[in-house]
Amino acid sequence: MPREIIHRGRKIQVAVDTSTLPNGQVIRRDMIMHPGAVVILPVIDADHICLLRNFRFVIGETLWELPAGTLEPGEPIEKAAQRELLEETGYTSAKWRTLGFLYASPGVLDEKLHLFVAEELTAGTAQPEADEELDPKVVPWADALKMALDGTIKDAKTITGILLWERLRAAS
Repeated sequence: MPREIIHRGRKIQVAVDTSTLPNGQVIRRDMIMHPGAVVILPVIDADHICLLRNFRFVIGETLWELPAGTLEPGEPIEKAAQRELLEETGYTSAKWRTLGFLYASPGVLDEKLHLFVAEELTAGTAQPEADEELDPKVVPWADALKMALDGTIKDAKTITGILLWERLRAAS
C-alpha cells in the first residue's frame, strides 16, 4: 500500500506514504497534499506595495503577508492570481509578471506556490471570504524591504516575493 489518505479536509489531504529505499528498508512518511496556491506582490507605484495584515489562527498571530490563495480545481494559475488580488485587496491589474514558484515545506507538504507581480493597478473594493480577517495596507517599498530583512515579516512566501522583486528591480 504505497499511499493511504487518512484525512480529507476542505483544502488539504493528509496521507501516509510507504516506500522502499534502495537498501530495501521500508519506510512510512506522513505528507500533506495541497492543490497549490498563488502569491501576488501588488505594486502600487515605484515606491509602494500593498501588504495584508492577516490573522492566522494556526499560530494565533496577525502577520504581514502578500495576498495569496488556494487554487480552485482546474483553475488556471493566472486566473487564480487575478481572483485573489481582487478578493483580498480590491485591486485589479493590467500588467502581470511571474516570479516562478516555490515549495513552502517540501519535507511534509507538496504545496506549490506560484509567485506573481501585479502592476498598473486599479483600486476597487476588497471581497474577502467570510473566514478571512484581512487588512490591506499600502506600505513604502523601502519599509517592506526592511521588514522582510529585520524579521518583522515572518511569512516565508512574502519574504521570498519581496526579495525576488528587489533583485529584479535592481537588475532593471
